[in-house]
Formats: sequence, C-alpha cells, structure tokens
Amino acid sequence: MKRSTFLILSIAGVYGAVLHAAAWSVNNFLMTGPKAYLTYSSSVAAGAHSGMEECKFQFGWERWNCPESALQLSTHNRLRSATRETSFVHAISSAGVMYTLTRNCSMGDFESCGCDDSRNGRVGGRGWVWGGCSDNVEFGERISKLFVDALETGHDTRALINLHNNEVGRLAVKATMKRACKCHGVSGSCSIQTCWLQLAEFREIGNYLKIKYDQAHKLEMDKRRMRAGNSADSRGATAETFHHVHATELVFLEDSPDYCTRNASLGHHGTEGRECLQTGKNLSQWEKRSCRRLCTECGLRVEERRTEVVASCNCKFHWCCTVRCEQCRQLVAKHFCARRDTAAAAAPNHIRRRNKGHKR
Repeated sequence: MKRSTFLILSIAGVYGAVLHAAAWSVNNFLMTGPKAYLTYSSSVAAGAHSGMEECKFQFGWERWNCPESALQLSTHNRLRSATRETSFVHAISSAGVMYTLTRNCSMGDFESCGCDDSRNGRVGGRGWVWGGCSDNVEFGERISKLFVDALETGHDTRALINLHNNEVGRLAVKATMKRACKCHGVSGSCSIQTCWLQLAEFREIGNYLKIKYDQAHKLEMDKRRMRAGNSADSRGATAETFHHVHATELVFLEDSPDYCTRNASLGHHGTEGRECLQTGKNLSQWEKRSCRRLCTECGLRVEERRTEVVASCNCKFHWCCTVRCEQCRQLVAKHFCARRDTAAAAAPNHIRRRNKGHKR
C-alpha cells in the first residue's frame, strides 16, 4: 500500500475513533504501511482527541458547542462545509496532533526523536545563551503534517482552505511557546542564564485560536470561476484570493447556519435542552449571558430545575496521614433552555431574536 494511502486511512481512523469514543490505541489503525508511522499513530489519535476536547471547552456556552459530528466536516449532501466553525475544528485538531507528537518526542517516547539542541551554545540575548532541552516542534510539525494534511487529496477551494487552517493550528503551537531559563553564577548571582523553548499549556493554544476564530476572514470567491473545477481559471481565482491572506489568519467560505434550531441532516442539535448559567462564582460576562444567548434569543425560555448533587464535605485530617470526608447531599438550581408554552409562542416576532452571521 502506498504511503499516502496509508496516511489517509490512518488519520481517517483517528477521526472515526473520536466520533465513536473508541479507545485510543494502535488497534484503531490499519496495521499496514511503514512501521515508522505506526509508531506515531497512538499519539496522533490522542492529539486529535485533545483538540476536540479543547474545542468543546472553548465553545461550551455557545450555540455551536463543537458536537461530536464536528469532525465529519461534511454536509448532508456530502459536500464539505467551509464555515467559520469548520475552520476552528481544522486548526485545533491539527494543533492537538502536533502538540502531542512534540510532547511525546520530548518525553523520550520515540526512538527516532529527541530534544531540539540545534541552537545550544549560541547567544540568545543579553545575559543568556541557548541550552537545555527545547521541545522539538520541528519534529511534531513534520509528522503531524504528514498525517493531517493527507486527508486533503483534492485541489478545490475547500481543500486549500482546510490545508491553510491546518497550518494556522500548527503555527499556533509555535507562537505560544515559552522560554524557560536556569540561572548560573557565583552564589546564585544569575550572571548568565541557560534558556530553552517549551510548549505552553494546550489551553493557551485553545485561547489563541479562539481569538483567531473571532477574527476569521471570509473569502469572497468568484463563484463563476470556482465552478470551473480544477481548470487554470479556477486555480487562478483561488491563488488571487489567498495572496492576500495572512498565514496565521483563519479563513472560511460560507456563512454559519442557524445553530438555534435542530437540523439532524447537518448534525446540529439546536439549543433546546442545553444548560446555561445564571448564577455562580467567578462567572465571566460571556458565561452570565449564556441563558440569553442560548435560550431567549433562540425563542426558548429559561427553565429552572432542582438537581440533587452529592459532594464531599466536613473533611477531617486523621493522624497519620489520611483525610476522611462525609458525603453530603444538596439541591442545586440549574437552568436549561426549554420550549415556550403556546401563549408565549404566539408572542410578536420582534421579541424572538434569532442568531445572524457568525453569532454562536
């Protein structure tokens, strides 16, 4: 089997495993192709999973909340969508794969990879030099690109957009890296420092890409030239459009659908039944407005439900050395989006605002 075919089937196995919550192991993959790539398959699977988990966190209180169907990246008529949300899915999953491969490399999980010491000994700045064990992002980038980008075999505009957004995710991993240093000198004077680069927390990468999502740029394409398929005219139109796109900018082609309402064929569940937040400690303004965003503005009402929660309480330290707690039960008020009754449903349309544009 050719390597490209193997890679495509491998990453397809990864995404299929995510969608069906399968165990993350080499058994999710076809046991064919170069053994060198089988070495990385479980890391690729784990990276895709961590990317989607971060997606769920970033969109937890928004109309589109990164459902399990997000990785299918297709519409009901089997044409891949290219919305703002799709751009984020491509970026965060690509970043997750690269991040996990890089981290596992630095931890010594791969025989063919180790720390990046290519700059060690060079002067990095005033009072410090490169040294130590930098995370090998070049390795993570190279291997993740082989796996993730292999999905895009076409040459149409959507394929190019997906490849571009994959690269935005990989660049995000690099852009968020941190410099860590160790002091040297007599009596801890720190007269000179040895420094190296290390990965940021993946949450920081998620935050970075969420900002890119909010600032994503819609490509205005000449539809007549696009319909020309893989002709020179179509390729020329695409090249002209991408010429003005920055490498770190997420791009999309289509407006987002109405995520308020359920659309089973598109894999959208709507906001009915979703939990929202009204009260709680340390809530952001965005979280505090979640009931309005998910319920009221989608023509639904906010329903309060009392839920019994069991939690540890009255914990005491016992010598030596255990902590024993009691199990306490308490009723907690939670809020959910529910359908309005008949009278409310007949209310004037102007009080039932629907989402427009890229509102989430």
